[in-house]
Amino acid sequence: MARRYVHSEPTSRLAIWARRMAGFAFVASLLSIIIVRSGLLEIYPALATFGGALAIAVVALLLALAAFVVIWMEGLSGMGAALTGMLVSLALLAYPGYLGYRAYKLPQIHDITTDPIDPPRYEALARLRPRDANPVTYPGLYTAEQQRIAYPDVGPLGTNATAEAAYNAAHDVVNKRRWRVVAESRPQAGRREGRIEAVARTAIMGFRDDVVVRVRAEPDGARIDVRSSSRYGESDFGTNAKRVRDLINDIEDAIRAQKPERPAQPTPGKKAPIKKDQPKRRDQAERDQNRAR
Repeated sequence: MARRYVHSEPTSRLAIWARRMAGFAFVASLLSIIIVRSGLLEIYPALATFGGALAIAVVALLLALAAFVVIWMEGLSGMGAALTGMLVSLALLAYPGYLGYRAYKLPQIHDITTDPIDPPRYEALARLRPRDANPVTYPGLYTAEQQRIAYPDVGPLGTNATAEAAYNAAHDVVNKRRWRVVAESRPQAGRREGRIEAVARTAIMGFRDDVVVRVRAEPDGARIDVRSSSRYGESDFGTNAKRVRDLINDIEDAIRAQKPERPAQPTPGKKAPIKKDQPKRRDQAERDQNRAR
């Protein structure tokens, strides 16, 4: 019986190495994310690992592109391996590339507040920040000017609700976001303001950002100010501004849902508005007088 030999095309080694390096980059990036989120090691070694994984992903992408050329010209196999390496590399580089674009478009700031003149202070959070983290003091008016240009819609929330109702709404919103509350103090008669200090986490890497909410009583209601800042890095890629904006909007919705607004006080010198049912009552009184006559 004659033996049949199956001729197999040689596989491109570039494609094989592209898939191997892309897989290694994926594992290294996933490991760095786990380290950052769990806090097992210092943040800088973990970030260095993540940066190295991205560099390996770039190399894998270049190898995959080179493999496509070699496969096309020499008729080798390995198209699946090259395609896998390219897709994995692009998946790893997509989000960092987006962040790089935002860092180019946005100012290099990491501290956002609704009150740059008198920003809410970190008290309990100041004792929790590591020594190598960003300073807890607000950077100053230069940062405030950059914030005003980049995020003109970030501002305080004024409401007719009482300070107690505004604080309750802010407290409920912070709890719904599942931030770790470090310290809180309710507004009382002998105190000027209520405060909530909490730690928020970013979505993917899980970086710890500090947030403080301040509620101050005012003659016609209350004012709510928020400050959010990153512990590490000069640029936050717009994360803190989005957090402050969303938090203010959610607190405003929570206050409206509670309906704790004070009744409007009549202005001196103006008559109170006539209720809709008053004309009916006046007509009924005239009928009763006519009947009595």
